[in-house]
Amino acid sequence: MKLILFSYFNILIILTSCNGRTKENALNSENVNKNISLGDTVNKLGKQLWYVFQDKQNNYWFSSNGEGVYRYDGKTIVNFTTKNGLSNDTIRQIQEDKFGNIYFTTFGGINKFDGKKINSLQSIKSKEWKLEPEDLWFSILGKREEHGPYRYNGKTLFQLEFPKHYLHDEIYQKGINPFFSPYEVYCIYKDRKGAMWFGTSVFGACRFDGQSIKWMYEEDLTITPTGGTFGIRSIYEDKDGRFWFCNTWHRYIFDFDKTIKSDKLQYHKTNGIGNAEIFGGDKYVYYSYIVEDKNGIIWLTTWDKGVYKLEGKSITNYTVQDGIKNVNLVSMYMDNQGNLWLGTLENGTFKFNGNTFEKFNP
Repeated sequence: MKLILFSYFNILIILTSCNGRTKENALNSENVNKNISLGDTVNKLGKQLWYVFQDKQNNYWFSSNGEGVYRYDGKTIVNFTTKNGLSNDTIRQIQEDKFGNIYFTTFGGINKFDGKKINSLQSIKSKEWKLEPEDLWFSILGKREEHGPYRYNGKTLFQLEFPKHYLHDEIYQKGINPFFSPYEVYCIYKDRKGAMWFGTSVFGACRFDGQSIKWMYEEDLTITPTGGTFGIRSIYEDKDGRFWFCNTWHRYIFDFDKTIKSDKLQYHKTNGIGNAEIFGGDKYVYYSYIVEDKNGIIWLTTWDKGVYKLEGKSITNYTVQDGIKNVNLVSMYMDNQGNLWLGTLENGTFKFNGNTFEKFNP
């Protein structure tokens, strides 16, 4: 059942990406979008709120799948769309730099908001990879023909291309999901050593330490038993140095000293968590987001099975419902105060109140 639902989620992204491209505006060559305004005050949030972000001023931002982005300051909701300067109304990431500028990853490109106007960042194709502490990294999930991430150093946006995977020819011969670019970036993560990780749609994950890019590939992380692909949607290093990728079957311990001397990432697998009794008949579950809170508790977000909490050896499942309807979950986010939020397919956002995830209605 879980495999069918993940395939459905892939199809969903395809459909929404096609919808997003029909609305795509060309990026302005002068790097400044026209018809700029400070957004439109609205009475409520939209429904397709996939991602949540809180800035340094404690404003909440909610990115939508087709309705732009919403900002909530505790009193007022403001909606920003293409008429306010966004390159596209489908938003896939929200980030903030050290100066307080907010960045939106849209199907039309990367936008920068300085509090007054929204600009478009013009990208330059490059194969020169660098790693600087204050870089911002972007990916446009669902946009076709993507072959790597984007790196922004505060001045220039570089559209990077991954080096060829060591299994490139072999995997192509097996056949790949035709709806996605095989190197398309599903997730970006900075580990405790400051290295960048990228999870892709078909070719597994790679790590860039500032010197080289090295790959890993595990079939169970990418290919379902029925032959479909779901990609690596989440990467996380816990406080014990173990890495989590996408499903609960295994956790991974990497040997970066050995990796330096190898052409690929060196690691070994350890046991994962849970069993068929805990997961309702499934030996393991796939998750799209993982968060570790200030108490060291691990939280996993699934598509259709709610949220799992790992506290020590105890695993608790929280169902998420809108009324009596189970909710499909897209993302999880921990805000500045340590509160947990969920982004959903079409049911707005949910916030954890200590006992359950309840729908957020400002």
